[in-house]
Amino acid sequence: MNLDVTRGGLFVGLAIFGVIVYELRTVLDALGVSLPIVPYMAGVFVLAGVAVWIVVLNGGWRTEPDEAG
Repeated sequence: MNLDVTRGGLFVGLAIFGVIVYELRTVLDALGVSLPIVPYMAGVFVLAGVAVWIVVLNGGWRTEPDEAG
């Protein structure tokens, strides 16, 4: 399987995921369920590390345009 991932796309996706998780925590806090922020922050950083690691294991990011022909 060849998945062409750009660094910007991956990092924007991770940022959006982090904001969604943080907002979920805020909603739960408003409902009376108080949760600490540190496990969520650690989870987002671990997810980012795993995503970058997987991309590197699959050959890294493409830095040169593909030659058609």
